[in-house]
Amino acid sequence: MNVSVTGAKIYYTIPIFGGLNITQTTVSILVVTLILCLGSYFLGRNLKKRPGAVQVLVETAVKALYDLVGDVMGQHNLHWAPFIGTIFMSSLVGSLISLTGFLRSTTADLAVPLTWAVMVSVLIWYSSIKANGFLGWLKGFTEPIVVMTPMNIISEIAQPVSMAFRHFGNVVGGSVITSILYTALAMASSALLNLIAKGGVIPSVVLIALGIFLFVRKKTAGKIFGVALGVLGICGLLQVFDILAGIPILQLGIPAVISLYFDLFSGFIQAFVFCLLTMVYISNACPAPEEVQA
Repeated sequence: MNVSVTGAKIYYTIPIFGGLNITQTTVSILVVTLILCLGSYFLGRNLKKRPGAVQVLVETAVKALYDLVGDVMGQHNLHWAPFIGTIFMSSLVGSLISLTGFLRSTTADLAVPLTWAVMVSVLIWYSSIKANGFLGWLKGFTEPIVVMTPMNIISEIAQPVSMAFRHFGNVVGGSVITSILYTALAMASSALLNLIAKGGVIPSVVLIALGIFLFVRKKTAGKIFGVALGVLGICGLLQVFDILAGIPILQLGIPAVISLYFDLFSGFIQAFVFCLLTMVYISNACPAPEEVQA
């Protein structure tokens, strides 16, 4: 994960309209768009009546999407499925793209989820006007009583803001926690290796010998523990002889485990929650025909 929490770096400024900044987020968005377009092209071409494994997987995912939209929004709103799927994949890939190590997560920039949320609100207003007419849409702000009009207007403004900040806050929160974790592990590594090095060569040799013993004599769990002790002993020796001193050994492996949550699981959950809220809000503005007549 990109642990930078100082904002997107500006690569270049186009000298038009007062200056248009090309930032890390801009580049990431272009890459995500390219990935989704190429993925759609290659996965959607050469479809066969007797599908292979990849086509079966894609068809299963598309069916799951349409089933979810049908269950949450109603069968009359199935035409929204491509839009919901696009937002979900844009959010998921945009969050996971930080795993490259050099591209910034698109959802770590507030402008991205805020743009999605405003776009959803505009679509909701459009759907409401289309169903009830412009005057009917305005009338909705005065219900149930006229006194509630200011609160209803504030609610309409707060809706996209809350959606955007919920998504953005979770992504940035994960980045902050990961950044703190990296710093803490580096400090802990330095303290641990200095402690081993204070005893000279003997503690490091003992750790290496114990690691070899566990690796040779024990089962899987013991082998893993043995490798860890052996690596710790070797790094201790390097610290004693001032070779590659200050190796952040605890940063090996532990951040990867944390990344499984903040990059994979959390990225999926945030994309799903954002799309679920989108479906709920749009479905409220697009009720079934029989509900409108009633």
